[in-house]
Amino acid sequence: MAGCTVLLTGERRASELAAALSRRGANIRHAPALTMIPSPDDEALIARTRELIAAPPDVLVVSTGIGFRAWVEAADVHGLAERLIVALGGVRLIARGPKARGALQAAGLHADWVAESETSAEVAEVLLSEGVDGSRIALQHHGAGADGLDEVFRAAGAEVMALEVYRWGPPPDPALLQESVLDAADGRIDAVVFTSAPGAEAWLSAAECAGVADLLVDRAQRGLLVTAAVGPVTAKPLQRRGIDPLQPERSRLGALVRVMIAHYEQAGAVALRTAAGALQLRARMAVLDGRVLALSPSGLLVLRLLAQAQGDVVPRADILQALPGDSQDPHAAEVAIARLREAAGERGLVRTVVKRGYRLVLAE
Repeated sequence: MAGCTVLLTGERRASELAAALSRRGANIRHAPALTMIPSPDDEALIARTRELIAAPPDVLVVSTGIGFRAWVEAADVHGLAERLIVALGGVRLIARGPKARGALQAAGLHADWVAESETSAEVAEVLLSEGVDGSRIALQHHGAGADGLDEVFRAAGAEVMALEVYRWGPPPDPALLQESVLDAADGRIDAVVFTSAPGAEAWLSAAECAGVADLLVDRAQRGLLVTAAVGPVTAKPLQRRGIDPLQPERSRLGALVRVMIAHYEQAGAVALRTAAGALQLRARMAVLDGRVLALSPSGLLVLRLLAQAQGDVVPRADILQALPGDSQDPHAAEVAIARLREAAGERGLVRTVVKRGYRLVLAE
């Protein structure tokens, strides 16, 4: 991933994700699309926690891993964590996806059933098919609410306890968010990573407000902008707009990083093969034979123009047009090519075709 500019849109565990991608050579930008706000009514959460400990429900639905961990941490502040875990040991635990299951396991608990689709609809379908009339069900909400589960289960005769641990708020820096969507649309970003469905929806909504959504979709569909989602639920806002993001088989950050690395390794395998080695063009730089080239913005434009020609001759006039300003002096094109050769360290990379222009020398 050398030279790739990768945008992270999530707030949670962003430093961990950034470190993993940076180790593979990526340049990281961070523009959170949303803020995670702890429960505004902490006293109510603790009161419900005490109530649950005193009279454990029949079923607990854990919607998110981060929500369950935050709940246990909040209980721990009030000296209730150990008692909460003991109380939940006798409760049927339903996890809305692998991350929720992982949070339960980290607390020493075992999920009795996991919604592999990571949807509340699957949770409702399974529990309603079994019958919930007369049952006591506790719901740990995710940041966007309960997805109607409260009403569905109450209508079916269940007694429901709602646990709101956190909610989603506005982006911490709206200007930074807008800048990120504009840069992605303008080709200044190679890949965008999404770690939550609300975050993906918020980032895409920001693109729509900025008037660049169609351009982003077009770039993604043509493979000019890589998108990656941590799981199928996170991918849905993208897919609804015609974008097919990279996804790991397991909804884990580590698996997400591996999928991105594999994608760029495959991209390296099909990179433009030149006489000087494999050439890969990034949003803001170029990589030749695994080495990031020290190119100016105009030098990158010239190299991109030559690469797009796939070894065919690029006339001097086209080189001059790619350079800043409106010079028609052939010497300006010669200087640009000379600087490109110097940066590449391979004078054999670009060949001068007398009276015609320049071309990349491709490997035979």
